Amino acid sequence: MSNDPLLQPYQLKHLTLKNRIMTTSHEPAYPEDGMPKDRYRAYHQERAKAGIALTMTAGSAAVSKDSPPVFNNILAYKDEVVPWIQNLTDACHEHGAAVMIQLTHLGRRTRWDKGDWLPAVTPSHKREPAHRAFVKKIEDWDIARIITDYADAAERMQAGGMDGIELEVFGHLMDQFISPLTNTLEAPYGGSLENRMRFSMDVLRAIRKRVGGDFIVGMRFTVDEAQEGGTTFEDGIKVCNTWRDSGMVDFLNVIRGRIHTDPAMTDMIPVQGMKNAPHLDFAGSVRAATGLPTFHAAKIPDVATARHAVSAGLLDMVGMTRAHLADPHIVRKIIEGREDDIRPCVGATYCLDRIYGAGEALCMHNAATGRELTMPHDIPPAKTRKKVVIVGAGPAGLEAARVAAERGHTVTVLEAAADPGGQVRLTAQNLRRREMISIIDWRMSQCAARDVDFRFNTWAEAEDVIALSPDVAIIATGGLPDTDVLETGNDLVVSAWDIIAGDVKPGQNVLVYDDAGDHPALQAAEVIANSGAHVEIMTPDRSFAPEVMAMNLVPYMRALQDKDVTFTVARRLMDVERDGNQLRAVIGTDYSDYRSTATYDQIVVNHGTLPLDDLYFALKPSSRNLGEVDYDALIAGQPQVIATNPDGAFQLFRIGDAVSARNTHAAIYDALRLMKDV
Repeated sequence: MSNDPLLQPYQLKHLTLKNRIMTTSHEPAYPEDGMPKDRYRAYHQERAKAGIALTMTAGSAAVSKDSPPVFNNILAYKDEVVPWIQNLTDACHEHGAAVMIQLTHLGRRTRWDKGDWLPAVTPSHKREPAHRAFVKKIEDWDIARIITDYADAAERMQAGGMDGIELEVFGHLMDQFISPLTNTLEAPYGGSLENRMRFSMDVLRAIRKRVGGDFIVGMRFTVDEAQEGGTTFEDGIKVCNTWRDSGMVDFLNVIRGRIHTDPAMTDMIPVQGMKNAPHLDFAGSVRAATGLPTFHAAKIPDVATARHAVSAGLLDMVGMTRAHLADPHIVRKIIEGREDDIRPCVGATYCLDRIYGAGEALCMHNAATGRELTMPHDIPPAKTRKKVVIVGAGPAGLEAARVAAERGHTVTVLEAAADPGGQVRLTAQNLRRREMISIIDWRMSQCAARDVDFRFNTWAEAEDVIALSPDVAIIATGGLPDTDVLETGNDLVVSAWDIIAGDVKPGQNVLVYDDAGDHPALQAAEVIANSGAHVEIMTPDRSFAPEVMAMNLVPYMRALQDKDVTFTVARRLMDVERDGNQLRAVIGTDYSDYRSTATYDQIVVNHGTLPLDDLYFALKPSSRNLGEVDYDALIAGQPQVIATNPDGAFQLFRIGDAVSARNTHAAIYDALRLMKDV
């Protein structure tokens, strides 16, 4: 038996957890019709196969009809959920993993125009800023109904074979009762802390009456809201100890803070550039004060931190949730002594931002996550070894090289720059986003272990590729900034890349015109603002930086709001002309013929990239498929077999921004789903 603290079993009531690593409940938004069907099962099963001790499913599974599925939640209030839960639990139990689910009523943390269009309820009329619903103040009959709904849902989960349930008590209805910030009721459910706890105690009693004393029930609780007027640490400990003394609660899943706004949520669930494991010692203090089995997850991305959490007695079970989106095989790699092979979570939080934007959870640099039914996490070897030539060592090219090398092919990568990384290397110029370079470093390490031949400082021409006699040629040359967006004066502007890379120094009165809505505009604005200049960020859209999304926007705002920065929306930059040593901008709008002018000493444009595709088109006539992609085969996960030009010597494909300006995930997904069948 290993002496590794992470690999020691843990006894939770009657349940033996085979190690100390878990994923906490999270809703990846994979349900279909509110049910955790095959995609959902495959996602959790992948982690179970790799040795995780406990996989917690369904962040915020809804217990009531008036808890609308704002995150595409599992509908735990429907009887039809039981067989789907059974399929999921059976699949994970087969590999020795325990399975639990989080049940909740969202209260005010939802919208009335989702689901069945029922009013959101909470113990006050106070709206949650994040979801914007003006709420109904809960009535006595609502309380009685919802308590029964919790018990019904718990009974369904027990019938579906779950090892236990967790009740969500941060930001959702149960916590909205406990927190003095959101409870304005009178007795018996408002006023004193004892009264504010009454709802959670009534729910626990109803659940225990239904599922018995042996079924595991835990609470995910914000023990300290970390806001004036909210639940204090002392009050939080009183709540925990009351639950403990009742004998109805078997574990605590501890967190600190609030989630009612994007900044508050980002402090609770930190993104890249923020401190790792910021609440770990806090969780340890809760464990010491309550004596209850204690779980916790909040930016614990690496094995060393997880190991410390257990060995130092801070946690009984350590949650590595986003880390398992990046690499579901963490436990297996620890057991096999392959920690260096673990694909690192880079804190990009593309996963959560997509969920909060009504999308599905996807990992920035693991395109197989959430696609387990069609995309492999382990790359199988090819039957026939081929020569693969890849041009470009950005994320698309490196993923193509990694997958091709794992298939057993002979791989050569030609890169014009001195270093790998492409746009990711540019992104990492921002110290807050330097974790992004791990996307590149991990792939370089994987490629080095498989003898990929890299040739840097090599500007590849068509004859250079042909001379290598490839069976497959992949063009991953990326793109260059497109600043040709004006009616006149395009030669007078610079790109966001110019500023980020340091090729152009910031001016003193700068317009950053963002017509793409993604990171480079804000990243350039941050560089300019840090130089002491005035910055105006302008967009023709109705909101700025829509592609950056909620949680990733928070660090930019914190970096910019104390600087001389203004934001202008719904304005389009039309023309630029010289005005002495200044630049005169003509500014319009898509909403009318209105025009205005303003003067700046520098204008920076962010408008995506244009493909660097000359090499692709030069190679196209010599290729067997003339560059054509069979989209039906690609989507179905089948090999590419088009041979439009039988005399061609190789297959030719282009991926990533060499096709069109998208993002890192799209580039990596292009490479994986194409190369897995080569």
